[in-house]
Amino acid sequence: MERFWETVNSVELSSTTAIVRIVISLVLGSVIGVERKRKGQMAGLRTFSLISMGACIAMMLSIYVCQETVGLLRGDPSRIAAQVLSGIGFLGAGTIIQMKGSVRGLTTAAGIWIIATIGMAVGCGLYTVAFVATLLVLVVLTILEQLEHRVNVGNEARTIRLKVKGIVKSIKPYRDVLESHNIHLSRVYVEYDYESVTTRLNLLILIREHSDFIEVFSALHDVHPTVSISLSNQADLS
Repeated sequence: MERFWETVNSVELSSTTAIVRIVISLVLGSVIGVERKRKGQMAGLRTFSLISMGACIAMMLSIYVCQETVGLLRGDPSRIAAQVLSGIGFLGAGTIIQMKGSVRGLTTAAGIWIIATIGMAVGCGLYTVAFVATLLVLVVLTILEQLEHRVNVGNEARTIRLKVKGIVKSIKPYRDVLESHNIHLSRVYVEYDYESVTTRLNLLILIREHSDFIEVFSALHDVHPTVSISLSNQADLS
């Protein structure tokens, strides 16, 4: 067993060392991938595992080329690894979804980037660094997310769109309703249609993630006779 660990931690790459490092990178990538899949992200267990293993292999290739051709103390073992970080950006960009001003997937994209560096750390034999980094990533994705929600950091910009019968002459009743539900009204856009005697309101708000809008909509409906009410992203004011 002692000889096995010496082989695994050896500076020089061997078949045993390489296999152990690939397996470790697979495990660490899977741990982060499971967390992302649990949140319903498209990039999950398989994606993160493959990225971690690929980065690990790329790092070992960098080391191996210098080891076998110009020696451990010469050459530049960072060349192949550097291209991994450049290329991983394109994969991360593919996980970012832009929908009418709302951007989703940034956390997963950041996770893809850091799992690549964790795989590279394993490829270099920095096992402790890789394990600690994996643990910290899980802390960020779980504990810090809960903390965000508790301290009300996770506010999202949204637009409540209303079509109201009659001409609305005061926004104060709507503002009072929103404040009673701890919703901040940041801006109001008003459009009067005197021909049909209706008012269109676009209320730009800041609201906590995962808030229940049903109760809010009901309260807004009671302010004035309302034809329609809907929720959209902040940039959607059409």
